[in-house]
Amino acid sequence: MKKKSTIWIALILVLIVAFFLKLGFSKQSDKDSKKNGKDKKERKVDAYIVKPSLLINEISVSGSLMAFEEVDLKNEVAGRVVMINLPEGKFVKKGTLLVKLFDDDLRATLKKLQTQLAIQQQIYNRQSELLRVNGISQNDYEQTGLQLNSLKADIEVEKTLIRKTEVRAPFDGVIGLRSISVGAIITPSTLLATIRTENKMKLDFSVPEKYSSVIKPGMKIKFNMSNADIHYDATVMATEEGVDVSTRNLKVRAIVNSRSKDLLPGAFTDVTVRLSENNQALVIPTQAIVPSETYKSVIVARNGKAHFVQVITGIRQATNIEVTHGIQQGDTIITSGILFLKEGSKLRYSTVTK
Repeated sequence: MKKKSTIWIALILVLIVAFFLKLGFSKQSDKDSKKNGKDKKERKVDAYIVKPSLLINEISVSGSLMAFEEVDLKNEVAGRVVMINLPEGKFVKKGTLLVKLFDDDLRATLKKLQTQLAIQQQIYNRQSELLRVNGISQNDYEQTGLQLNSLKADIEVEKTLIRKTEVRAPFDGVIGLRSISVGAIITPSTLLATIRTENKMKLDFSVPEKYSSVIKPGMKIKFNMSNADIHYDATVMATEEGVDVSTRNLKVRAIVNSRSKDLLPGAFTDVTVRLSENNQALVIPTQAIVPSETYKSVIVARNGKAHFVQVITGIRQATNIEVTHGIQQGDTIITSGILFLKEGSKLRYSTVTK
């Protein structure tokens, strides 16, 4: 009986201890809940005061350098090379004789025709005297004149054929690597060498279709080589005046204004095209935008409370975005803690950026 009473007393004590432990945990939970609620009410936000700033709208595309003038030197007729004047890597003037083909047969024919012309000219002169005294018919005299003019035409043809055995520089430029030697038999498809203008260069690049209306002749652009940070200047010369249907890009050509030994024809470049500048743009941090399915909004502080304002955005940069409609200069925009704010929530600031 005594043992049974002891068991009951122990059980009652366990129940009493469990009750007080539960009561203590409940009070602590209430304290924590009140503390968290207080912290939530006292949570602070960061803000940004809207002010006009410079906004530069620019795009970056790839481009290629080209010589302003570049030609593959080839001859019009086939023949054997008898003379070469292709100084590799050297400057030559326009009209310089670069390659000469064998033309002895053409010159022999030319000399023969010139001799015949001289004889025919003498006959024509004598017949002119005879015609004055009616010593020759008008028909014979005209036939001699016709033969004289025919010989002159044949001589011009031979001179043209001789000129086709010569390759001359089409413009002032630098000769590239030659591909032939003296004695080689060449055809019109044989590449002799290349010639390029020395200092004047072009830059070709393409821009997306939506920017085609902005690109105009005379527009200034900048570019740099892919392996260097030095920027060079160029001026838009012309556009293709039509969008490529396969790429939906507009091809643009610019004249390079800078001079440097690092600028080589065919080199790859990074081109920066400045489309516009706005000194009064309203730009805010990107994280201030509250997106939704149909529109964008920002939280504007008014009288110490949060108000959601619908906005229209413009140009987006790495950390900032332009707002074209919805806010004005001097507005205070909330940039942090926007997820827990509701319309009319009271605001306490941690930092305010001006």
